[in-house]
Amino acid sequence: MIEVVSFVSGAPVVVPVAEASRPRPLRVLVVANQKGGVGKTTTAINLGTALAAVGERVLLIDSDPQGNASTGLGVPRAERRVTLYDVLMGATPLLDAVTATRLPGLDLAPADPDLSGVEIELGQEARRSFRLRDALQAVRDSGRYTYVLIDCPPSLNLLTVNAMAAADAVLVPLQCEFFALEGLSQLMRTVDLVRGSLNPRLEIQGVVLTMFDSRNRLSEQVAGDVRSHFGDTVYRTVIPRNVRVSEAPSFGKPVLVYDIHCAGSQAYLKLAREVVQRERARREAA
Repeated sequence: MIEVVSFVSGAPVVVPVAEASRPRPLRVLVVANQKGGVGKTTTAINLGTALAAVGERVLLIDSDPQGNASTGLGVPRAERRVTLYDVLMGATPLLDAVTATRLPGLDLAPADPDLSGVEIELGQEARRSFRLRDALQAVRDSGRYTYVLIDCPPSLNLLTVNAMAAADAVLVPLQCEFFALEGLSQLMRTVDLVRGSLNPRLEIQGVVLTMFDSRNRLSEQVAGDVRSHFGDTVYRTVIPRNVRVSEAPSFGKPVLVYDIHCAGSQAYLKLAREVVQRERARREAA
C-alpha cells in the first residue's frame, strides 16, 4: 500500500513504502512533447516531487537548455557548476553532475544554456545519439534511484533523441486544447522512429491531460477525444488549470511544497500513485 507524504514547515516528510525497500531495476521515464506550453517541465518537477513523497528515490535530469526544471527546484544558475552539458560532452560522469535538492528523495542533474550547443559540438561524433544512455549506465549500476525523469526541450533535436534513446518509456503531458491531438500524433511518430532505429524497447508509459478547466467545454471535448483514441494509455488523473501551480516556479518550489492543499498538488500526488501502480502491474506481468 502506498502512503503519501505530510508537509511540515514547507519540507516533505517521507512516509516509507513497503515496496521501496525491495531492490528493483531503475526505471527511466522521459517527459516529452514536441509542442511547447503543455506543462511538460511543470509535470517533470511535480511528478518527481510526488514520487519522492510516496517513497521513491528520484533523479530529475534537466535536458532543456532553458534550465527551467533546475530553476523550479530552487537551484540558481550560479550554483550549477557541473551540468548535463559536461556529461554529454564526456567531461564528467553523470553522478558527479548530480546535486541534492531541498526535497528528500529528489536529486537533480541541472542544465544551463551551454546545452544548446551540444548538437553542433558533437557534430558527427560516434554514438552521439547514445551519450545519455551511456552516462546513465553508472546510475543504473549504483542502485541509488528507483526513477529517473528526463525533462526534454519542446523540439525534436539531439537532446530529445538522446533522452528517448536512453529511456525505458515516454510520459506525455498533453494540454486540453484544440491542437492537442495533432501534437500527440507527431510525438507518436517520433517515438516510432526512435523505436525503429535507436531504442526498440521504448514504450509509452502514459498520457497525462494537463491544464484541464472543467468550466470549459473544449477541455471536456479534448479529454474525451484523447481517451477515445488512446484508451487506457491515458491516465485517469487529470491535472487542473490552477493558479498555485503557475505561481510555484517563481519561488523556486514545486507546487507540493508551495501549497500542498491546492488542487494541483493533490492531482500530482494522485498521478504519482497511478504511475507507481502502472509500473508495479508491468513488473508483475513481465
